[in-house]
Amino acid sequence: MRPRHIQSMRRAVGVLVGIVVACASLAGASATLLLEEPYGRLGFFTATGHAAVYLSGVCADTPLVLRRCAPGETGVVLSRYDGVGGYDWVAIPLIPYLYAVERPEDVPLFADAKMTLFLRDRYRRKYLEAIAPDVKNGETPGGNWYELVGSAYDRTIYGFEIETTPEQDEALIHKLNSSPNQSHFHLVSNNCADFAKDILNFYYPKSLHRSVVADVGMTTPKQMAKMLTKFSDRHPELQSSRLIIAQVPGNMPRSSTVRGVVDSFFRSKKYIVPSAVVSPIFAGCVAAVYVGTGAGHFDPARNAMVFVVGSERERPLDREDRRAYQLELKHFLAGAYPEKRGRNADKVWEKLQSRAKSGVDEQGRPVLQLQVGDSLVQVGVSADNVLNGNVPPLLIRQLLEARLQSELRSRSAQALTDTEVARDWKLLQKSLAEGGTTDTPPRPAPNSRGNRP
Repeated sequence: MRPRHIQSMRRAVGVLVGIVVACASLAGASATLLLEEPYGRLGFFTATGHAAVYLSGVCADTPLVLRRCAPGETGVVLSRYDGVGGYDWVAIPLIPYLYAVERPEDVPLFADAKMTLFLRDRYRRKYLEAIAPDVKNGETPGGNWYELVGSAYDRTIYGFEIETTPEQDEALIHKLNSSPNQSHFHLVSNNCADFAKDILNFYYPKSLHRSVVADVGMTTPKQMAKMLTKFSDRHPELQSSRLIIAQVPGNMPRSSTVRGVVDSFFRSKKYIVPSAVVSPIFAGCVAAVYVGTGAGHFDPARNAMVFVVGSERERPLDREDRRAYQLELKHFLAGAYPEKRGRNADKVWEKLQSRAKSGVDEQGRPVLQLQVGDSLVQVGVSADNVLNGNVPPLLIRQLLEARLQSELRSRSAQALTDTEVARDWKLLQKSLAEGGTTDTPPRPAPNSRGNRP
């Protein structure tokens, strides 16, 4: 048999094995601890991030009433936030929880604050009015309800999955449906991580616990992820896995590394430096706890697959392939805009998007309405509708350039896949071809292997 045929057979076998593994990991019910990176600069405790639980076998009739999933349904995310209608927990389907849209194909390619707010409020008005009703003048209410939808616009999220049984799901549904759903949130003693701990301990008693030393008795999302990882290692008979859900590309501020309490204190100069001046002994004790507990050694991205919305999980794009894509994009932008070397495509699109009005098309997919000369044009901003309509090709091209530049940044690399980047390259190629441009169309990175066997 010729080498080419052998190589083809190996690739086919590799693809088949990948499909079997992916299907096996998703075949049964599971509980996934979602470790969500912090964002914003609101204070010391925000560095601990957020925790929620995704249950693949549990769905909801309403955000407050649970049931077993029907075939084809994808489960719900259960989370606790302070000040959301006075409720202790709320259940949101997975795709809306991550992206504030109902279908994977509706996720925007590039998000800003206005688009994010529009999508969140649209979902709220359709499904969450009972929890977060309009204020008297019909406008969007304040409060933390927005945290329930579109979490992936603000944060990179890590998932720690462990298998469950239908009987366990039924028992949890009965427990939560029959218990008072009244908020008793407390940042230190009854926070989002405490809720996640209680849910997972319901499935596997005493599997998770807080750290009295590393987190001074506070339950933190990072500690829960560490405990679930250790529990999974001790029980190899239970299927488990890790995944990454990337923050949506755009000009929303990027989230930062999730930390524990002592970890946050030790790594923050505004806390540890004054402490060392006032009390070197105290600062030394903090350093000893940090080193002794290994607070900074846990890497939530280690051995994790990447969540690809609307598709199977994939291995992250490796560093060599990402650099090849980056170089290809840099060369393309330099050739397309020779007078503007070092062009920040995402900044250019950000200015355009800031002047646009967010909306949806007839199929409910997100669009932007932009004034171009005397005309109002509607630009599709999801992969499903970006090439639709009579839109000036330059606008589409600028959107796709911004998307590629944003997703190829090094901070996003650990949650980037070959499938997504290759799709975006193809969309850019099509936009150039349809626009009749004389620019040389970009090509996928020549040495890219990505996830191909």
